Amino acid sequence: MRICTLASGSKGNSIYISNGETAILIDAGLSGIEIERRLKSRNIPITSLDAIIVSHEHADHIQGVGVLARRHNLPVYLSPQTATASVQLGDIPHVRHFSCGMTFAINTLAIRPFSISHDASDPAGFTIGSNGQKIGIATDLGIATAMVKTHLKDCRCLVLEANHDLHMLEHGPYPWPLKQRIKSRTGHLSNESSRELLMEVLHDGLSHVILGHLSETNNTPETALRVVTEALIDTRLSVTVAAQSAAGPMIQL
Repeated sequence: MRICTLASGSKGNSIYISNGETAILIDAGLSGIEIERRLKSRNIPITSLDAIIVSHEHADHIQGVGVLARRHNLPVYLSPQTATASVQLGDIPHVRHFSCGMTFAINTLAIRPFSISHDASDPAGFTIGSNGQKIGIATDLGIATAMVKTHLKDCRCLVLEANHDLHMLEHGPYPWPLKQRIKSRTGHLSNESSRELLMEVLHDGLSHVILGHLSETNNTPETALRVVTEALIDTRLSVTVAAQSAAGPMIQL
């Protein structure tokens, strides 16, 4: 399995995953042209994609979905509630619906969507499995529920939200209502909450953790890495931070 974060943050999100036979995007929250550019920067042909999966309807996750789907005749997988809320997608040639809690297949990849706590119609996290390996994705969530933790166990690689430093958020420039929204049960995970989640799902087979959706105003990569990893003892675990401005490295599991 291979994974590459093409973008992560409030200005756009997209993750490429492939097992060598099937390739998908989780979200496409940049323009279609920029998604294509970032794929090319990692030597990934756009023609190799088999589908786009949508986690929820916020613009930083769906901006390029409609364009890419129409331009490259790609099927788009999303829940019925998210489809209803995503009117800006326009006409999608091939729409496939999924339900949280029900596994579905895209060729040789098994995708398991699960419900997360966020201020969207039907937000989903995902695990993607192939040949005994599993990748877990949990960003855009205000709390890590028992369901989230159950799904993220036994993954080889995790993409976890580490959105904000609490002190930076509380003393930063955001208006009070926005601060409250971010800190709420339907907002975003702090660095401390991300660390707690990681420690609960940590196991010997976990090799890579990618911290995602960092706030450019209320966090820094250095702060997120320090806080999330300060309780780790096993230094064999690779913990990196996904960037907003460029595609990350291709991680081979």
